[in-house]
Amino acid sequence: MHLQLNQAVQRLGNYAFPMSDTYKTIISEAEGLYKEKGSKFLSFAMPVSTAEQAKEIVKEYRKKYYDARHVCYAYMIGAERNDFRANDDGEPSGTAGRPILGQINSRELTDILVIIIRYFGGILLGTGGLVVAYREATADALNQAEIIEKTVDISISISFDYVLMNDVMRVIKDVNAQITAQTYVNQCIMQLSIRKQDAELLSSKLKKILGLVIEK
Repeated sequence: MHLQLNQAVQRLGNYAFPMSDTYKTIISEAEGLYKEKGSKFLSFAMPVSTAEQAKEIVKEYRKKYYDARHVCYAYMIGAERNDFRANDDGEPSGTAGRPILGQINSRELTDILVIIIRYFGGILLGTGGLVVAYREATADALNQAEIIEKTVDISISISFDYVLMNDVMRVIKDVNAQITAQTYVNQCIMQLSIRKQDAELLSSKLKKILGLVIEK
């Protein structure tokens, strides 16, 4: 995940980085199932990177499972876990989306979408039964998922004359930064990616190279 530092990167001494620069997500799609009194709850957990992507996937699942009674979901986006949504899709308020999101939160996951497809079995489960069903269906899918830890990375753009290339490459190697893009016209322009906890060190070393510019 890349966070773009603009003017802040040139004042990095005053930039306050959050303490944690890691987050947990799942690596690929996983499926689960819960049955109760004839109703079937098919669960699907999948990695996503934006809310828009999550919403498009939900649309696809609603088309695919057009004959289902409900298609409920919840997603969590971003390393700071502050972009989220829970949807009951016609189930009693708080009985579907909230338990799904609760399971995501209990495992501290993000960049994830969980969709539950419900086929009604003819017997009402009541609000308590629904909460249990959506919670357990979500848990089953997440139990099948491979959870990984990722780092939050900062993206920094720099420009410099070609004669400074050796100095720049020495810094990049020292702090274990990655070159994600580069062009050479009148000047060398590089896009660098660095783990957030090491971004201040990278910037301080780069600013010691006379003639190098950290782009706004």
